[in-house]
Amino acid sequence: MIKTLMPVGLAALVVAAAAAAFAKLPPPPPMTDAQKQAAEEKKEKDKAAAEKAKADLAAAEDAAVKNYQGNMKQLGAAAAKSRNAKGK
Repeated sequence: MIKTLMPVGLAALVVAAAAAAFAKLPPPPPMTDAQKQAAEEKKEKDKAAAEKAKADLAAAEDAAVKNYQGNMKQLGAAAAKSRNAKGK
């Protein structure tokens, strides 16, 4: 009895899952004027935030480059001194 019910139950489960996967959702209701205005404000705010983040990233990259170049100058001077000391 269980051997025959198991495949039937499994088949029913597969059919139910397929029906749920292919079900169409109703379209969203049209946006009201207030919602459209809020969406525009959000878009402008997001654009401003993205520009600020881009500027912050550029400033951080510039600081990192200056730090790296300063470190390389210090190491270059120290390396030149150590090479001269070894060569003598």
